[in-house]
Amino acid sequence: MSYIQGETGDWEVVIGLEVHAQVISNAKLFSGSATEFGAAPNSQVSFVDAAFPGMLPVINEYCVEQAVRTGLGLKAQINLNSVFDRKNYFYADLPQGYQISQFLQPIVGKGEIVLDLPDGTSRTVGVTRLHLEQDAGKSLHDQHPSKTYIDLNRSGVALMEIVSEPDMRSSEEAGAYVRKLRSILRYLGTCDGNMEEGSMRCDVNVSVRKPGDPFGTRCEIKNVNSIRFVMQAIEYEARRQIEIIEEGGKIDQETRLWDTTKFVTRSMRSKEEAHDYRYFPDPDLLPLELDADWVEDIKKSLPELPDDKKARFIEDYKLSVYDAGVLVSEKSKADYFEAVAKGRDPKLASNWVTGELFGYLNKAGKEIEESPVSAENLGGLIDLIADNTISGRIAKEVFETMFETGEKAADIVEKKGLRQVTDTSAIEGSIDAVLAANPDKVAEFRSGKDKLFGFFVGQVMKATQGKANPAMVNEILTKKLKG
Repeated sequence: MSYIQGETGDWEVVIGLEVHAQVISNAKLFSGSATEFGAAPNSQVSFVDAAFPGMLPVINEYCVEQAVRTGLGLKAQINLNSVFDRKNYFYADLPQGYQISQFLQPIVGKGEIVLDLPDGTSRTVGVTRLHLEQDAGKSLHDQHPSKTYIDLNRSGVALMEIVSEPDMRSSEEAGAYVRKLRSILRYLGTCDGNMEEGSMRCDVNVSVRKPGDPFGTRCEIKNVNSIRFVMQAIEYEARRQIEIIEEGGKIDQETRLWDTTKFVTRSMRSKEEAHDYRYFPDPDLLPLELDADWVEDIKKSLPELPDDKKARFIEDYKLSVYDAGVLVSEKSKADYFEAVAKGRDPKLASNWVTGELFGYLNKAGKEIEESPVSAENLGGLIDLIADNTISGRIAKEVFETMFETGEKAADIVEKKGLRQVTDTSAIEGSIDAVLAANPDKVAEFRSGKDKLFGFFVGQVMKATQGKANPAMVNEILTKKLKG
């Protein structure tokens, strides 16, 4: 169990997350307006989105399907009957004066997410519910010195609000939760998870307590838009609450914001209770009734999800739990690996993908979809190692050129003359020359200094510019030194 040390001993952090995930759909939840990111302000707004009098919402069936697909991916209860409610509050960028959401009867009930933790262990976090709702518009405060501008392009965009149980106990677990949820959504094709574009945002609920005590008073940190910020906000907020309690104060239930420049949470407003929103069923929308066979058809169409894929990689490819976890974290990574591993040694393929390729991509700030080295070309490089055309050391040099130029491994090997020397007589000649040049070292080796063997191997590889087959060098060298 992870505890924070305070002046009065151990404290336990209790964390629950509400993730707002934008549904991948070409149209909004209740109108036909486009949803594309980056369009000119107010260029994707219908009369429904702008709340013109007399305009009636019409449910987008595809958004409902996406919510059901997500619920099934979270192993959650799909509610065949659900209701849309009006959640009443005033913001300048909420034209109706209310948000169409779901309250007592959401479309998806209880589910679960299995976290993959850095130490190789896993634990399950409960999902309380998933409900559909429409997004608000956006207030722009930096366009004019004294005025606020309103962009309604986001108004009416479909969101899935995915609410966790308060099951997490550290910032690391919360980070793992968001990563895993984002991975599942991307596998399902229901949300792109681009937090920097606002298509996935977190409200973070944090409270602290002495181990074994009832839950403490929680504070909600609104609209956190990166996993790093989620973790930093939890660390800061937990410490803030512990210090207040230990100094004899009490925690006020409130909504706070994460300041990304000062790395502190600051008060936004006292927390409204749910009844303050005066929910009631939206009179313009009938209850949503789903057909059980339709839900079953969606279930049958689900792709292989990260946990199942990880289990298959461990079983079929004999990969370690860690390597399998890294490879399935994004569907694009898993697909790339499988293309490289097809018909080849999977462990070798895994080593090259997770080691060399991911290392270079990370350094270049590129995603795997932008890799200059295609899966086919990396497979070609591994083939050259397998058939002894090049050594593993030379392969790293070849890979560097592949990453820079996008060329095929075989072409680079031919052009640079990097083909491995497997001619026994040529290797033997190089070994004889090295031994003749170092008679004192030969005598030391033969008198018991076995560690000098590495020195001779290094000298032979240097003499052959790294092209000699290492296994053959070892074999011939052993015979000559011990002969």
